[in-house]
Amino acid sequence: MAKAAWKFLISTSLVASMSAITAASSFAASLTNPTVSGTAGTDYLLYKQVGNQTVRDDSASLSTVLDGSAASPGGNVELFANSETSLYTSPVGLTNFKTAPITSLTGSLFGMNLILSSLNGADWFTTKTGTYDTSYGADNLANRWFKDVFAANGFSSVINIFGSTIYNTGLNAGLFQRFSDPNVSYVNQDTATSDIKIGLAGHFDAKTLLLKALPSSVVANFGTTPLQASEVIKLTYGGVTQYKYSFSATGSGLTASDDGISHNGNYELTVQPVPEPTTMLGLALGASGLLAAKRKRSKTA
Repeated sequence: MAKAAWKFLISTSLVASMSAITAASSFAASLTNPTVSGTAGTDYLLYKQVGNQTVRDDSASLSTVLDGSAASPGGNVELFANSETSLYTSPVGLTNFKTAPITSLTGSLFGMNLILSSLNGADWFTTKTGTYDTSYGADNLANRWFKDVFAANGFSSVINIFGSTIYNTGLNAGLFQRFSDPNVSYVNQDTATSDIKIGLAGHFDAKTLLLKALPSSVVANFGTTPLQASEVIKLTYGGVTQYKYSFSATGSGLTASDDGISHNGNYELTVQPVPEPTTMLGLALGASGLLAAKRKRSKTA
């Protein structure tokens, strides 16, 4: 009888704890108190929506700029805005890129900090063993992302033949700098799944960026089908840091007023939610109560 009661206590406590998590995660949330490190106009740029264009306005409200969704991405904030300047793309630029300053968008969701950051060379080219290696085939983010781009778009066979050529040409033409300055359009929480949704404004067809400076004979192998790839973002949330990117874009209905091309694709990233601190405290207290009850039962027995 006592054994059955103990099992019932455990099961009901677990159900209550799981219900608390579900309830805590069911509320919609958006990024609160957003801030960006660095100087506007140099380290980051702000784009607001005006009609069907994104127009640069570094004095725009950051909260308003980030007030978008997959259906209507709106404006965006571009991190590491000087990534494509000669400082990082000149012959000596790759050396400077290794330790380039990081620009971060910081805010909170459910009282927990969320940090979205740009990348530098150390992020791309540091291997799992801690060495810095820019070569094709190295075990680092640069090579994983590079192969993922073409595999996700159905061009693994082309990379098997031209991979080294495309990689090295891109390396010398500032390819990785170009994909280190993410344009964040929105940070929302899905009310149905509680997943965090992050929108990145990019090129609906990134072919000209990925295949820049390549011989036409190589480019011809990719045909006219859009080659989709978002910029890469470094994300820290709930104590976990990860690199996020997407190879699937939807049309944003927008173009950047300064070049008439950028921001026409929306790449949405999904991040699993983290329970609120109050929920975690409740779980901890619940667990402590169960242990105390177990000790009391043991002593009684």
